[in-house]
Amino acid sequence: MTQQPVFSRPKVALARCRSYERSDVVPALELVFEKLGGLRGFVGSGKRIFVKINHLSPASPPERAIQTHPAFTREVLRLLLDCSAKVMVGDDIQGSPGNGFTKSGYRAICSELGVQLVNLKETGFAEIDIKGQVLDKAYVARPILEADAIVNLPKLKTHSFTIFTGAVKNMFGVIPHGLRLHYHRQFVRNDVFARMLVDLFSSVPPRLNVMDAVVAMEGEGPSAGYPRQVGLILASPDGVALDAVASRIVGFNPMAIHTIAIADARKIGVGNIQQVEILGPDLDEVTVKGFKHSAAAFGLFRRRLPSIVYAFLQQQLVLMPEVRSQKCTACQECVLMCPRGAISLIDGAAFIRAEDCIHCLCCHEVCERRAIRLKQLLVGRIIRQGERLLGMLNRMRSS
Repeated sequence: MTQQPVFSRPKVALARCRSYERSDVVPALELVFEKLGGLRGFVGSGKRIFVKINHLSPASPPERAIQTHPAFTREVLRLLLDCSAKVMVGDDIQGSPGNGFTKSGYRAICSELGVQLVNLKETGFAEIDIKGQVLDKAYVARPILEADAIVNLPKLKTHSFTIFTGAVKNMFGVIPHGLRLHYHRQFVRNDVFARMLVDLFSSVPPRLNVMDAVVAMEGEGPSAGYPRQVGLILASPDGVALDAVASRIVGFNPMAIHTIAIADARKIGVGNIQQVEILGPDLDEVTVKGFKHSAAAFGLFRRRLPSIVYAFLQQQLVLMPEVRSQKCTACQECVLMCPRGAISLIDGAAFIRAEDCIHCLCCHEVCERRAIRLKQLLVGRIIRQGERLLGMLNRMRSS
């Protein structure tokens, strides 16, 4: 395996990128790789590189900002090929063979470059030991295990369950779809679910993480939010540090994101942004004002209350999916996705049985038509209002 460069403290490189035009993407990628010492230092010549994209099911067109943009990935692939790497790209997606990759644009770019594109569900999985905080073993796609290095290409997005999704969360896609549903059933609290994500990330750590933050997703991501121009590309060998910097740019306290805080505490990566060396524009210059977070985002009481009280408040912050029947087309994607079988069709529209719902929000994630909205309990709404008020007061004090 090629050894990655050793840094005294983690480095995250930033570069401005106005659009997905090649004239914008290529210079930005070359700049972030140069700041990290060059792409060859991470992948080496002749090495087998698996490029893990963020490609949710069902597939969507690039302009919706749900998946890593194919134009961004195309230029990363070009640069990897220039390093004489043996490149394979893919994700675990559902649906008819080939259709998802065609709609998202990935079939075209991989055909253009002569790069092998794989749906991980068709390549087989092997059981590995993990010995994490909540996982002892897991099944991981064989191309991931057989690669000399993984290049992780996450999309910057909010997430209605994990609050933020980036480099750490993107590696959730290397395990089978059925196992992902099982973990949603098993780890119903978002902090425990985050421990599972960190366990998995630590077992198959990417050699390099390059984030598509040209156009991000705000609101109720990872699929029902809305595109938001950020105009950046970020890169780092430390996926946790990358997530910390990216989340800070869109207005989060990084250590209030469970995956970042847990990984930092376990020394799997660095989540404390004060300990990260940022190469590029000052964060204050590139911070996105008014970036909309999910209604589940919450940091006011974190680390300030006894764990039992904090756990209660977290339960009050869960979001309840509700079907908007006038938008539902009875496609049954949510019925097939639900890990608890809590959804059925009634009178030509999906219906969610509240007593069976575990609030994993898989149904919300899979619905292309935004026919499922998220509702919050009264106590949760009060907490959110309190957090916003505190944030306003803090900004007033600092101004």
